[in-house]
Amino acid sequence: MRAVVQRVSEASVTVDSDVVANIDHGLLILLGIEETDTDEDIEWLSKKIVNLRIFNDVEGIMNKSLLNVEGDAIVVSQFTLHASTKKGNRPSYIKAAKPTIAVPLYKKFVAQIETDLRKPVGTGIFGADMKVRLLNDGPVTINIDTKRRE
Repeated sequence: MRAVVQRVSEASVTVDSDVVANIDHGLLILLGIEETDTDEDIEWLSKKIVNLRIFNDVEGIMNKSLLNVEGDAIVVSQFTLHASTKKGNRPSYIKAAKPTIAVPLYKKFVAQIETDLRKPVGTGIFGADMKVRLLNDGPVTINIDTKRRE
């Protein structure tokens, strides 16, 4: 499982001109799922994300987590995070899970992060053509891979 976590001042997801998720201060989480991902990956990644100390304290030091600042989150599925560009110029997505595997894992991840964050999170619509808007705060962007545990 791979995630790109972006600290945002605001973010939204639009599908067919309808805003399906909208937050102010918090995290936009782009999530890529592999067929080898498990519940262990979901639990580890969710806890890592909600506890990442990437929000500023009163001295302007990144020392607070999403939980500490009571921020919001949006989770958007993004199979392109598993793109391989090793050969040629056309990325291969062979490592990305097929929807039959990815959808249940995506839903489990959303449920886990809601549990860990202790509140609902916004989501995109799996497989839809989404327009994602964000105002990256910092900018702060963190890549996390559960297979490497980093």
